[in-house]
Amino acid sequence: MDTPLREPTFLILTALAREPMHGYGIIGEVAALSEGRLSLRPGTLYGALDRLVDAGLVEVDREEVVDGRLRRYYRLSATGDATLTAETERLRRNVEAATARLRKGSRVARQVAPRTAGGLA
Repeated sequence: MDTPLREPTFLILTALAREPMHGYGIIGEVAALSEGRLSLRPGTLYGALDRLVDAGLVEVDREEVVDGRLRRYYRLSATGDATLTAETERLRRNVEAATARLRKGSRVARQVAPRTAGGLA
């Protein structure tokens, strides 16, 4: 994948990096990974999973019947693992660059005297 992953895709792949999971497990894991910022709805998740399967990033691991309903488990494919690894590295480099810039910027900001509101003598 040449373009950066969107956050929901990144988090879905991250959720599957440890072990195969079914849909509602992925929903819960994405919510935990994002500290509640991202809440996937089932329709959104299954649409994303279909696209990820079609792209070869995710594979169906197994299916089982639980309480009369089919539960499908998904796992990260080898291509998905490589994609997640590359995206994690790209993000790490971006964080390092931003952190370095912020450190340099913070030193400059401390050297400049703060401005006061107009009209004070």
